[in-house]
Amino acid sequence: MHDFHYAGNELWCEDVPVAEIAGKTGTPFYLYSHRTLLNHYRTFDSAFGAIPHLVCFSVKSNSNIAILRIFAREGGGADIVSGGELYRALKAGVSPKRIVYSGVGKRIDEIEFALGSGILMFNVESSQELEQIDACAGRMRKKAGIAIRINPDVDPMTHPHISTGLKQNKFGIDIESSIREYRRARSLKNVNVIGVDCHIGSQLTDISPFIDALERLKELVRLLRGEGFQIRYLDIGGGLGITYNEEMPPHPEEYAKAIIENARDIDSTFILEPGRVIAGNAGILVSSVLYTKSNNEKNFVIVDAGMNDLIRPSLYSSYHAIQPVRKENREETVADIVGPICESGDFFAKGRLIPKLERGDLIAVMSAGAYGFSMSSNYNARPRAAEVMVKDGKYHVIRRREAYTDLTAKERIPAFLKK
Repeated sequence: MHDFHYAGNELWCEDVPVAEIAGKTGTPFYLYSHRTLLNHYRTFDSAFGAIPHLVCFSVKSNSNIAILRIFAREGGGADIVSGGELYRALKAGVSPKRIVYSGVGKRIDEIEFALGSGILMFNVESSQELEQIDACAGRMRKKAGIAIRINPDVDPMTHPHISTGLKQNKFGIDIESSIREYRRARSLKNVNVIGVDCHIGSQLTDISPFIDALERLKELVRLLRGEGFQIRYLDIGGGLGITYNEEMPPHPEEYAKAIIENARDIDSTFILEPGRVIAGNAGILVSSVLYTKSNNEKNFVIVDAGMNDLIRPSLYSSYHAIQPVRKENREETVADIVGPICESGDFFAKGRLIPKLERGDLIAVMSAGAYGFSMSSNYNARPRAAEVMVKDGKYHVIRRREAYTDLTAKERIPAFLKK
């Protein structure tokens, strides 16, 4: 569910007309519903109320500090994969004791930043990383809480680019090798083994891969505890999907019920890392139609947002519903909706049956609240879009639109080129 709806012929976000915001902020811009974000978080969190748990929002899905602040105020944590995401989470007010650090390529300065901040734990993804964390902790006279990320070789049945739990993926350590790494970790002076971690992929629409992975994790936890390890946390990652088109993913309550039923014999605090399921349908990308054109074979609608603003259709061939901000009695047509980027891959929809659009019309690219702005770029020297949030009948700019001066603010012309 989300709070984007039509009142008459106008698309609204909660109690504010989208066209009104567009008229004052310009386009393109990302628009988020505070009510939807909060409701989605609370629904997910309460679904796991029967077991000890910590919801660590996946910062990579949407890293705006205003959005992270919503979850921090609810007592939520953060799942991070870089020093920059750690900085954002702390800036938003997330307690460091509710932050877990994943990712295969943690740099020394990032490890030191996390240790100095006092995060809950590192999800270790390789033998060399384990050594590096121990060395950094030793120099800083710290004790690093760690879990080892297990690659359970479970097929998540999702897009191959967002599958993370198969043997051919770069993430984690296979279960057999992980036992050896856990034993080695216990011999290190500056790490404290406190958990087991696993994440099998993103945009999963079936519960069975989660349960398959959980069963393998439970076997590992029992084995480790049999060897005296104090496993306090079981991080089962995120990955629950949303509806973009015709997908029918399980509701968070259905997902939680299945996890809880299979976790009753594991005395651990469960760490959950939802991202898309909370933020995905809570945001849209609003864009203006610049031009329309036709050739003998195709109709094109050219809008002012591009693949630099929302790369998912180009990168994954992902479907996003596209709706006119103002519904009128329009005939329908089949068209490609494309952006201004100088790439043939710059599109939001191909061969889509849509209401006929004209210059100046506004469109809403739906389900863009996750992996939208966070994956955006300045390609073609395009300033990045604004981000706006609606709450209680008012809208708030939570990230201003970049100006041309922002594009070159960090660049310098060396002296030899100034002559």
